[in-house]
Amino acid sequence: MTFVDAHCDTITTIMKTGGALKSNTGHIDLDRLKKYDSFVQFFAAFIAPEQAKMGALRRTLDIIDKLYREIEINNNDIMLCRNYNDIVNAISSRKVAAVLTIEGGEALEGSLSVLRMLYQLGVRAITLTWNFRNQIADGVADEVTNGGLTPFGRQVVAEMNRLGMMVDVSHLSEAGFWDVINLSSAPIIASHSNAKKICGHSRNLTDEQLLALKKNGGVTGINLYPFFIINDGKAEIKHVISHIEHIVGLTGEDTLGLGADFDGIDETPAGLEGVQCFPDLINELLKLNYSESLINKIAGENFLRVIKTVVM
Repeated sequence: MTFVDAHCDTITTIMKTGGALKSNTGHIDLDRLKKYDSFVQFFAAFIAPEQAKMGALRRTLDIIDKLYREIEINNNDIMLCRNYNDIVNAISSRKVAAVLTIEGGEALEGSLSVLRMLYQLGVRAITLTWNFRNQIADGVADEVTNGGLTPFGRQVVAEMNRLGMMVDVSHLSEAGFWDVINLSSAPIIASHSNAKKICGHSRNLTDEQLLALKKNGGVTGINLYPFFIINDGKAEIKHVISHIEHIVGLTGEDTLGLGADFDGIDETPAGLEGVQCFPDLINELLKLNYSESLINKIAGENFLRVIKTVVM
């Protein structure tokens, strides 16, 4: 079984704490990832609000540099993957397959040239906004205006399609989501978003959005932040499964994956305290008579399909 986790902020966390990717006290490290037969981990360069207004590109490059340095130090255990074939090679070499992403389109600083250069550095997905408005679109926190993509944002989506980068609509306003659905010529992802029908947080997706994602051929990754799972935040594995049950029941087998948001969240559901706990989630699904083929899709195959389709 290949696991794919479509979002973590581990690099930002170890930069803050002075830790290392090899081993740390956060949610993800190589010691734990290497216990899996095959694991694909998306590592995000997160642009925090205080960096978004000034120095966003510099911050992005600092985070990318940190990932590069950690991969160099641990090159026997992890490999930067720029396409599906790289992932296959990493897995066959018993290495963690690292996919570089950006969380926050502020990193582009309004420039398609920057987008193209970030692609050259290995960036293969961009979360267009965090919670707030930027040069690309409104975020989910912009509830009053709830604007969609800007003219520049439309250019970004088109250029990402051309380059072969995954457009990530987590954190994007609903109007922006529908703009991306209407504009994108390739499957999109919501790397770490849940079902709004189960938990009404603005970061989650409506049934209409989930059905549109299915039609687009895209995937959403289950987010493990407790307040995106259940309203009171007292989440357990059974509450995570409520989102899985709803999304699979609504859209079928091909629209769901994992996007834990590990090291970007300060709380986790009971029983899912880190990347080492994914097998416990799988075991609970097995108890519910989920088929092996469906579990494989949720664990990683659905995101791998999008990567194979989109990333060049």
